[in-house]
Amino acid sequence: MGRHERALEKLLEGTVIPATPLALNQERNLDEKRQRLLNRYYLAAGAGGLAVAVHTTQFAIRNPGINLFEPVLKIAAEEAEAFERRTGEVIVKIAGVCGPTAQAVKEAETALKHGYDAVLLSPGGLNGLTEDEMLSRTKAVAAIMPVVGFYLQPSVGGRVFSFDYWRALCEIENVVAIKSAPFNRYLTLDVVRAAALSPRAAQIALYTGNDDNIVLDLLTKYQFTDNGKVYEKRFVGGLLGHWSVWTHTAVRMFEQIKAASVKDEIPAELLTLAAQVTDANAAFFDTANNFKGCIAGLHEVLRRQGLMEGIWCLDEHETLSPGQSEEIDRVYRMYPHLNDDDFVAANLKRWTE
Repeated sequence: MGRHERALEKLLEGTVIPATPLALNQERNLDEKRQRLLNRYYLAAGAGGLAVAVHTTQFAIRNPGINLFEPVLKIAAEEAEAFERRTGEVIVKIAGVCGPTAQAVKEAETALKHGYDAVLLSPGGLNGLTEDEMLSRTKAVAAIMPVVGFYLQPSVGGRVFSFDYWRALCEIENVVAIKSAPFNRYLTLDVVRAAALSPRAAQIALYTGNDDNIVLDLLTKYQFTDNGKVYEKRFVGGLLGHWSVWTHTAVRMFEQIKAASVKDEIPAELLTLAAQVTDANAAFFDTANNFKGCIAGLHEVLRRQGLMEGIWCLDEHETLSPGQSEEIDRVYRMYPHLNDDDFVAANLKRWTE
């Protein structure tokens, strides 16, 4: 089995995939040294994959005059490949692609050139297209490389899709996974039911992108009875902006959840943990201000740990909301077991060498 096939097998089995932020300097130019540092942190923390050029990386990397889409893909690919050579492990490399069909196809070709295993196909900014047109776009990209379907929450540019849309998406041969991130239990159930009832159910991995419901998504065994037959499906992993911080702790948590899932026994402390993780996410993602500071909040946590120099975003107006830093202080105090500051402090110097 080749490296790419092993990577897709790992994706299907389930793993931790942080959504990689963008490290900028004070002039809001790419800080390559710290961009590499971030990738090294995720890999050392035990992440099984990297998601690059996604929402957390900032969609504006594609803008004329910025043109950071290919550079961030290249950096992450190089760091993942170096890690694979050192450890013998395989890292699932996922590139975010977006825009109309022509743009999405071009971005998928760039991802393929840099050895990526799949693309996360964003529906953002395409609310004028019909569902059939969106499916045609998916087929065009899937003709180039494996696709991870994406239910993006409306508050950050996504849209609501019908159950029939997800059922049709699951029929596309090269769709290998779906990231469900509508931040809505009803809409998430549409995705899970469509995948569970699909003839391709065994070939499609479900990943939670519901940063507001991470632990419960991963713990739940979904069951659907149709014509007397019971169909089951689980989220096997997470592809999450939330996991771009405190990643070492997230990996340990994921392993604990998987062990509980195998036994079909859910310890009460995991339900308590679920609420704590959601509360921490509220601070990071700035839910008090409708997610306005969601990327800057992640940057702030990484800055405090020394992984980023500052919280600068490409848009100078994108920053922490009033009171958000204090909310991050609060979750640090309330849930000290969730952070991985000690792990970062012990390894930071080594990752920068």
